[in-house]
Amino acid sequence: METLQINKKDAIKAHDEATAKGKSLLENLLGKAVFLKSIKERIKSFDDVLSELNIVKSDFYLSCHGLESDEVAYRKAKLVAKLFNEGWIPDWTNEDEYKYFAYFKMGSPSGVGFSYYFYVSWDTRSIVGSRLAFKSSDLAEYAGKLFEQEIYKPLMITESA
Repeated sequence: METLQINKKDAIKAHDEATAKGKSLLENLLGKAVFLKSIKERIKSFDDVLSELNIVKSDFYLSCHGLESDEVAYRKAKLVAKLFNEGWIPDWTNEDEYKYFAYFKMGSPSGVGFSYYFYVSWDTRSIVGSRLAFKSSDLAEYAGKLFEQEIYKPLMITESA
């Protein structure tokens, strides 16, 4: 039997341009995993987060009715971390497992600014909510930059009335 080699980029392009029947054929030949986009390619807004988690946007906001802006932001931040971690759950009993967080410098002219990503060292203090941990520095940085104004700023700064 002769082996056929195909460049992944070309396979993805063919898949993107194929009909439903063509997509199915390519997925059967090469496996569905070949055509899955990374979480960073799929998520560009909070609407994408809701869609990926099969949460109806109006239902989410209805469930937030009457909450303060920081409480809504916390709910959003938990969903972002849950989605970006793709099933990974931090093991807080494992001191060798790094956990990463979006980390911000307060006091910039806008009130908050993405500074850098940070991982937790093993000690007895907590600097950020454990539900907001990411499995990699790359994901923490991406989420922090993408949602800086929409989620993290309202989470950390109380708006004046």
